[in-house]
Amino acid sequence: MLTLSQGKPSLNQHVLAVLEKCNHINHLKQLQAFLITLGHGQTQFFAFKLVRFCTLALANLEYARFIFDHLNFPNVYLYTAMVTAYESLSDHRSSLLLFRDMVRRGRPRPNHFIYPHLLRSCPEFLESRGTELVHTQILKSGFERYPVVQTALLDSYSRFCSDLETARRLFDEMSERNVVSWTAMISGYARLGKMGNAVLLFDDMPERDIPSWNAVIAGCTQNGLFSEAISLFRRMVALAEEGPHRDNWPNQITVVCALSACGHTGILQLGRCIHGYIYRNDLGSDSFISNALVDMYGKCGSLREARRVFDKTSKRSLTSWNSMINCFALHGQSLGAISVFEEMMRQWKDVKPDGVTFVGLLNACTHGGLVEQGQSYFDLMTRDYAIEPQIEHYGCLIDLLGRAGRFEEAMEVIWGMRMPPDEVVWGSLLNGCKIHGRIDLAEFAVKKLVEIDPNNGGYGVMLANVYIESGKWDEVRKVRKVLEEQNAHKTPGCSWIEVDNQVHQFYSVDKTHPRTGEIYTILECLIGFS
Repeated sequence: MLTLSQGKPSLNQHVLAVLEKCNHINHLKQLQAFLITLGHGQTQFFAFKLVRFCTLALANLEYARFIFDHLNFPNVYLYTAMVTAYESLSDHRSSLLLFRDMVRRGRPRPNHFIYPHLLRSCPEFLESRGTELVHTQILKSGFERYPVVQTALLDSYSRFCSDLETARRLFDEMSERNVVSWTAMISGYARLGKMGNAVLLFDDMPERDIPSWNAVIAGCTQNGLFSEAISLFRRMVALAEEGPHRDNWPNQITVVCALSACGHTGILQLGRCIHGYIYRNDLGSDSFISNALVDMYGKCGSLREARRVFDKTSKRSLTSWNSMINCFALHGQSLGAISVFEEMMRQWKDVKPDGVTFVGLLNACTHGGLVEQGQSYFDLMTRDYAIEPQIEHYGCLIDLLGRAGRFEEAMEVIWGMRMPPDEVVWGSLLNGCKIHGRIDLAEFAVKKLVEIDPNNGGYGVMLANVYIESGKWDEVRKVRKVLEEQNAHKTPGCSWIEVDNQVHQFYSVDKTHPRTGEIYTILECLIGFS
């Protein structure tokens, strides 16, 4: 039984001490009963402590709501605690309804701390209207000038409404901008692909922290600006080595984004340096980092290192297995990918494959020409695991059948798809047609590609090449004339190379590099030796 003796700590200290030892709902109920016997059943302060502990430590939202509902006049802090708890569990409907009840009762009045949580819940439940409705309520309650509310508003407009204009207006109107508001605006630009604006804003920041660096580096990575992401990462490290910025060292999120950029550009040396940084700073204790390392080493072609990291990962998630399977599949190591899948199914009974797993397996079978095995995996996916095939699965299956010259089966799959075939599907069929000289079907596939994207000059060039192979010169001239009239262009190929820790990027027929003259001179010398 709980007791409070004379000369002992205050009731508040006693309650806090008991809560520190609580690890079960029954312990909390004993404390609640003790407070009721002392006449504190309706004391807001203690009720808040009970509700917060119930939601945060015990994750028992049902009993927290029970305590809340039995209070005669819960204050704004209790309402905020409940709204926060609902929002953290993505129960956005309950969060909104509770706030609505508070407003309708007229007491207590909302404070500015409740609105950031509402701005995460309402748009999820009411879509874009949710942000506007909460914004109206903020204006009515007079909290529109509070920095924490303004930051939450601009984040909500960019995140849920894709309304960067309103978000930027709110940002520009802020009287006090802190690093959080700057980062929220940068994240908004990055989320919608406006990386030029994001980087300009980042460069204007008076003060930066690790989340702000992460926002711009992650934005570059997610938008395919891998060289820029690597450049920003190097800049962050260089500044962290200086006195004023020693707190801004890369954390787990930073290195995962940098590893992704290294993998996409094939910069193995930097990836290894980051791996060393992770090891020295003990950042690689979870599968989040391990998966990024496996993915980087795999994309850079260092399968031995990828497998070594994978084998050292003690807690392997499905993502870990998928990363390893896809590493082998990417480099045509079909048997390696299949072996990892079979190991997963044999040793890890609680891990079930998902759609990503089967994309890797189908790719592996395609590279290895394992048609029957690929078809069996497709059937296994749909029949045993009830996974609905996505466009990626169909693309892999069409590629597998096309490379094997089984065009009738490939067309049966295409006509049986539950979604319209995309460029990947028709491109996979076209690839098979080229291998086996099926000019008639190749022409059909290219025409479908042109229908999907008539302004893609690459497809027009493909069609002209197909007509050349079949001797249809009149058709060749027609296609080339259309390409000239539409001013269509083919997207040039791109490659990267790392020399002396600097990444150089080249496009097909590109002469913009500052050392183009030297490059072509060396190339001519090499041609002379051949």
